[in-house]
Amino acid sequence: MKSPLQAMRDLLEEDQRYKLEAYQFIREALQYAHEHILVSPEATTGPSGEMTPRHITGQQLCEACRLYAIEQYGYLSKMVLAKWGVHSTSDFGEIVYNLIRIEQMRKSESDQREDFDDLYTFDEAFEPNFELAPHDQT
Repeated sequence: MKSPLQAMRDLLEEDQRYKLEAYQFIREALQYAHEHILVSPEATTGPSGEMTPRHITGQQLCEACRLYAIEQYGYLSKMVLAKWGVHSTSDFGEIVYNLIRIEQMRKSESDQREDFDDLYTFDEAFEPNFELAPHDQT
C-alpha cells in the first residue's frame, strides 16, 4: 500500500493539470466549509464512537471554495486559482475525485462527479462586489 505522500506524488505526475497547491486548497476549503458554512453541523457517530462531521455536498464545497478563496486572496482569487490550473467549478470536482481515487477523500453513495459542474462562473464569482453607502444629506 502506498503512503499518502507517495500517492500524492504519483497523482501529480499522472495528472499534471493541477498544482499541489490546488489540492491543498481543496482540503482547506473543506475544513472552511465545516467551520463556516455548516453553522449547526449534524455530527454522526463513527464506527469507533468518535464524532464525525456532517457530509459536505459538491455544491457546498464549491461555495466554500469561492468564499475561502475570496477570504484568502481577495481580488486575486481568480488569478491564483488559474495559476494552479483551476478555471471552473468542474476543476474542483476533478481535484476532489482525484483525491477520492487515491483515498485521500471520501464520497457518499449519492455523490457524483457532475455535482461540481457549472455551479458558477469564475468571471462573476470572484469579481469585487461594491456597494455604495448611502450619502448622508443633513
